[in-house]
Amino acid sequence: MSLRALSTATVVTLTGAFALVFFYAPNDADQGFIQKIFYVHVPMAMIALFGFVAGAVCVIQHLRTRESKWDLRSYVFIHLSLILGVGVLITGSIWARASWGHWWVWDEPTLVSFLIVFLLYACYQPLRFSIEDPERQARYAAVFAIVGGAFVPLNFMAVRAAESFSHPRVLSTTGGAMPGSMRLTFLVSLAGFACLFVTLWKYELASKSASIRLRSLRRRLAGDDGLAPLTRSASPQQL
Repeated sequence: MSLRALSTATVVTLTGAFALVFFYAPNDADQGFIQKIFYVHVPMAMIALFGFVAGAVCVIQHLRTRESKWDLRSYVFIHLSLILGVGVLITGSIWARASWGHWWVWDEPTLVSFLIVFLLYACYQPLRFSIEDPERQARYAAVFAIVGGAFVPLNFMAVRAAESFSHPRVLSTTGGAMPGSMRLTFLVSLAGFACLFVTLWKYELASKSASIRLRSLRRRLAGDDGLAPLTRSASPQQL
C-alpha cells in the first residue's frame, strides 16, 4: 500500500474511532466518562509492545543476513514504540488520577510492568549512540533488542495473570468483559493506532533511507572514490 493510501486509511480509521468513542460507546457504570481514555491508552500500549517485538524480529534477520536494512527497520520500530510508550504512561497516569486519586499506583501490575519495559528500552538509544563504529553499533543494538524483546511476552503474561483494578480483559478466551458497543469501539481504535504506527514507520524509514542516499551522493560528488555503493547503509545516528 502506498504512503498516500495508508495515510488516508489512518485518518479515516482514527476519525471513525474517535467518533465512536464520543458518540457511540457508553460511559462506564463505575468510572463514567474518564473510562473512555481506555480507547487510547490500551491500543497505544498494545502497539508499542508489538513494535518492541518487531524490532527484535528485525535484528534477528539482520544477524542472519547481515543486511543493514534490517538494523534500520529495527531502530525505527523501537524509536516509534518509545514515543508511544510515553503516551501510554501519560494516559495511564491520568486514568489512575481520575479513578484512584493518585497519579501513580505501584501495586497496579499493568502500569508497573509497562514502566519496566519502557525503562529498559529507554537505555537503547544511549547505548547505541555511545558506539561510533557502525558494525559494532548494529551488533550491540541487536543483542539489546533481542533481550528486550524477550521481556515483552513476560510482561503480557504477568498482566494477564495479575488481578487488575480497571483494565478489562479484552482478548480473553470467554470473549472479554466488554459489551458489544465498547468492543467495536475498541477494535476500531486499535486498528486506527495500528495504521498510524505503520504509517509513521514507513515515513520515518523512507526519510532515513533518503538521507542515507543523499549523504552517499554528496560524498561521491566530493570525489570520495573509496565510498561504498549507494545502497550502503549508515547508522541512524549519522542521519
